Amino acid sequence: MILQGGYNEEHKVSINTAKQIAKALKKLKIDFKTLTVNPHTFEKDILKFSNKYICFNALHGSFGEDGKIQQILKLNKFRFTHSNHISSANCFNKLKSKKIVKKFKIITPSFEIIKCGNINFKILNTIKKKFSKFVLKPVSSGSSHGLKIIKSNKDLYIFCNELSKFKKKFHKNEQFVIEKFITGTELTVSVLEKNSVAQPLEVTEIISLNETYDYQAKYIKGFSKHFIPARINKQNYKKCLKLALKIHKIFKCKTLSRIDFIFNKKQNKIYFLEINSQPGMTNLSLLPEQANYQNIKFENIVLNLISNPR
Repeated sequence: MILQGGYNEEHKVSINTAKQIAKALKKLKIDFKTLTVNPHTFEKDILKFSNKYICFNALHGSFGEDGKIQQILKLNKFRFTHSNHISSANCFNKLKSKKIVKKFKIITPSFEIIKCGNINFKILNTIKKKFSKFVLKPVSSGSSHGLKIIKSNKDLYIFCNELSKFKKKFHKNEQFVIEKFITGTELTVSVLEKNSVAQPLEVTEIISLNETYDYQAKYIKGFSKHFIPARINKQNYKKCLKLALKIHKIFKCKTLSRIDFIFNKKQNKIYFLEINSQPGMTNLSLLPEQANYQNIKFENIVLNLISNPR
């Protein structure tokens, strides 16, 4: 059974992922049903079905990949794809994930935590003096939802002028990470498991044609460029692959994951940004693109996910 939707900021992405999954299942000649998930009624809705179904989790964003739906499925003895509720929660929460990698001496940009209601000019100006340039993003959200990059005083004044509108829109995202902006090359590595053995695929370099790698750049064709292999030296390429595999194992992800980095050439350092336990599976998504580069068919990824459920 394909679980899609979720009525959150990534609802459309989930629908697109689900369409690709459905195509693959038809090719594999596997029968399936589709359930559009409403977080408020999900437990009641799922109990209308037999728990003999394997639930393919095609959800993204809150409720889909933050551990909540995984916990409900586990309690009701439904098997499901991807990672368990603990891994999912740790990956989705940017504060938790940053704290976890720091314990393993993996570098990540310096950061502060702030409640949405407490964001004001005085605090942001103090942080700007400390970090020079910074990124503001919700602790628990995906697809660059609520992302703001402040590089100059002009950026700061523009953002503060629309602050009340911003707070109104994102008040449900209680906590925000304010992270030091690292200048560099955006990189991502997908990790796939085969016979329970995890392997990093490739390093993709992402060039956003927008100012930031935002929702439009991620999901609308023509707004970003992907370079596989990334245009970095062999030593750093290998380091990226090794680092991604290590992080996948640290978070105890299952079947697949995608890890995002930023490479600062001047410092020759690779910074961990985020880990995604349920990366997009649309026809523009990075993981299927890396798999295709290695001649791994999309249907084989889907088959692997449903053959190794939780």
